[in-house]
Amino acid sequence: MKALIQRVKHAKVEVSDEVTGQIDQGILILLGVEKTDTPELADKLLQKILKYRIFNDEDGKMNLNVNQVGGSLLVVSQFTLVADTQKGTRPGFSKGASPQLGGELYDHFCRQSAKEIHTQTGRFGADMQVSLLNDGPVTFWLEV
Repeated sequence: MKALIQRVKHAKVEVSDEVTGQIDQGILILLGVEKTDTPELADKLLQKILKYRIFNDEDGKMNLNVNQVGGSLLVVSQFTLVADTQKGTRPGFSKGASPQLGGELYDHFCRQSAKEIHTQTGRFGADMQVSLLNDGPVTFWLEV
């Protein structure tokens, strides 16, 4: 399971001009699910994100996590994160989860997240438009 996380001042996701998720300060998570992923890996990745210290403390150092700053999460599925880009000029998606598994693990991740922190989401499998104001910019690639 892979996540591209961005520290944001605000972010939103829309499907067919309808806002499905919107947050102020927090983390935008672009989540990619591979065919070998499990609910346990999803839980491990979520805990890593929740504990990841990417927000500034009073001295301007990245020492605070999203909970410590009263932030939220916006979780957006993005299967292209698991693409194989090593060869040629067209990405390969053989490592990606099936739509069924991907949807199940995305939903699991979002449900578990909502138990711990204010969480908004996109819509799995939909054509989404994501807008954000990256704070920093601060962006990290996480894998479990």
